[in-house]
Amino acid sequence: MMALLKIDVSGFNNFFHRVVEIFKKFNVSDAVDIFLLTCVFIIAFRFLKTRKAGALIVGIVVCAIVWGISRVFHLEGLHFILSGVFNYGILALVIIFQPEIRDALEKLGSGSIGKFSTIGDKNKKLYYSVIDNICNAVADLSATKTGALIVIERATQVDDIIETGIKINADVNSSLLRNIFFNRAPLHDGAVVIEEGRISAAGCLLPLTRRTDVDSNLGTRHRAAIGMSESSDAVIIVVSEETGVISVAFDCTLTRNYTSASLRRFLTKKLIRTGEESEEA
Repeated sequence: MMALLKIDVSGFNNFFHRVVEIFKKFNVSDAVDIFLLTCVFIIAFRFLKTRKAGALIVGIVVCAIVWGISRVFHLEGLHFILSGVFNYGILALVIIFQPEIRDALEKLGSGSIGKFSTIGDKNKKLYYSVIDNICNAVADLSATKTGALIVIERATQVDDIIETGIKINADVNSSLLRNIFFNRAPLHDGAVVIEEGRISAAGCLLPLTRRTDVDSNLGTRHRAAIGMSESSDAVIIVVSEETGVISVAFDCTLTRNYTSASLRRFLTKKLIRTGEESEEA
């Protein structure tokens, strides 16, 4: 027993001295390295938690553990197979998840630096008017159960989406929005894109979400809104044609049951950055 105790104490002392030596060599570059690694892990976690790729990562971790066990216990057959999987698996993952990787890089490149960083300071009056007209139009569309899909561009440019629709280039006006989404109008099925405080295009096609955990009761408009929020930082407003419920898709998340007042608070916070706290609908 005493021999075991001495071994344990000796091992602890060695570990303690190694930790002390590491901290003695710790410098500014190490601190920067840790900070950047933390940022990378946070971004990766936020990216994966709303995508099916997250489940794949769990599978990779399990395979890595099994591979380690096969190496320790000399399980040659299993070790050979898993080594081959890891050798060629990275290339396969890049091919399979090319759309997700592209979306992540696009958001990384425009998420923190872009024209929206100064949008509120440059023209708050314009955006207050835009928000008023959007909320008035959405409230009327909700009351009449008229389906609608509105994309409000922020930092990520959506020129590729605008190209799929009909160019309008008009001021944001509640009457115009109601007319566009009138169920007999030729452009009512597509999305309206608002760019720099103006209606840029209508009848636009949005990418559908590839997620499998979306409520099966949600229709194409809602799935398109979620898909758009996955590939950009835009705010997407949806009015259900069946129920008149107002929903907002933002940052890969769909929030439902907005009122005109709660929608106004949300848009004010996200578009003008007044620091006001939007209440949950």
